[in-house]
Amino acid sequence: MMELLAPAGGMEQLKAAVRFGADAVYGGLNRFGLRASAGNFDWEELDEALRIVHQAGKRFYLTLNILPYDDELDDLANDAQRAYEAGVDAAIVSDLGAFSVLRRRVPELALHVSTQANVMNAAAARVFADLGARRIVLSRELSLDRIAALRKQLPDGIQLEAFVHGAMCMAHSGRCMLSDHLAGRGGNRGACAQPCRWEFTVLEAKRPEEPMPVIEDERGTYIFSAYDLNMLAHLPEMRDAGIESLKIEGRMKTAYYVAGVTHVYRQALDLLYEEEAAYRAALPDLQREIRKVSHRASNTGFYFGKPEPSSGAEGFSQTMEFSGQVLGMREERLLVAVKNRFHVGDTLELLSPKGVCPFTVQKIFDEEGNSLDFVSVAGRRVLIPVDFTAEAGDFLRGPNRNHRMDTDA
Repeated sequence: MMELLAPAGGMEQLKAAVRFGADAVYGGLNRFGLRASAGNFDWEELDEALRIVHQAGKRFYLTLNILPYDDELDDLANDAQRAYEAGVDAAIVSDLGAFSVLRRRVPELALHVSTQANVMNAAAARVFADLGARRIVLSRELSLDRIAALRKQLPDGIQLEAFVHGAMCMAHSGRCMLSDHLAGRGGNRGACAQPCRWEFTVLEAKRPEEPMPVIEDERGTYIFSAYDLNMLAHLPEMRDAGIESLKIEGRMKTAYYVAGVTHVYRQALDLLYEEEAAYRAALPDLQREIRKVSHRASNTGFYFGKPEPSSGAEGFSQTMEFSGQVLGMREERLLVAVKNRFHVGDTLELLSPKGVCPFTVQKIFDEEGNSLDFVSVAGRRVLIPVDFTAEAGDFLRGPNRNHRMDTDA
């Protein structure tokens, strides 16, 4: 079965990924990864993360995929050595120099070649394989036909990983300089400000008081924001192309997002390998389920040729809103940390690894026993009487009253 690889931007996301069905997670330390603004892990947290992951029989891949300068390589190698001794299962590296240094300094550490290395052909993949790579995270610009052809030219011992879901970048597999020029924050140094998602206007030199919006019309699009990737309906094609690991993008995402997306892909993969007809029959429900978490409009990326639409994705949408996280049970009441407003009488859903359980909120109490009509303060702890059981780490969600319909792949 293909590996399901989920993002772990911090400890809460890691716990969600493990609980909701990931086979492996990827996350970074506080330096040398490409998500400097994520929660990430310090050394003490990494030890705890590895304990959680390995107790569950899962794997942890450490992101060391920054493009380093000469004076950083020694510290990067030292961190890789310490991480290997702590028990990480592999390191993800994009820079050829860093790769060669780690191969020499920490020869026992399994290395995965990051998508930032832009591997587009079998010759490049074989070079990395000859240098000792265990896995190639393929360039996002490859079609499934090209991936299948590439796979046939590689030895069996080299694995292929590809993105299956999440945000896409308008630059070549993430090698972008917009953030450097427009915000002074290096995208290839882990500090991307995502200017491709900004709302742009055009000013004509002689009409500075007349900004013109950058909009899409019948001739095409003029904005830089890529559509999200959604390959939920095409897992058999990814399997048949020889991809061993399916990667969910999102180390900047919440634990709720990680749980929701991982849960859907776990169900889809289990159904696919049990009976493909059952997987296909479940796809409409699974697509509805995945739209309940925050997402942009989506397409299938480059897997079937040029992305359509190629750009123009607006802001986020979700059919349901993250209402709160379950902290545990007190007798027959859910103890919940509130995230967003909900009222007595609202119909919520409990999202757990066992599935989705809808229910109507009959009563809400604070921890002192006072009855409440609604809650709206994020972080407040409340009790909700229910006729089912739940566990710490489950999530509550309710209808998103501001949802607007979008078009997904």
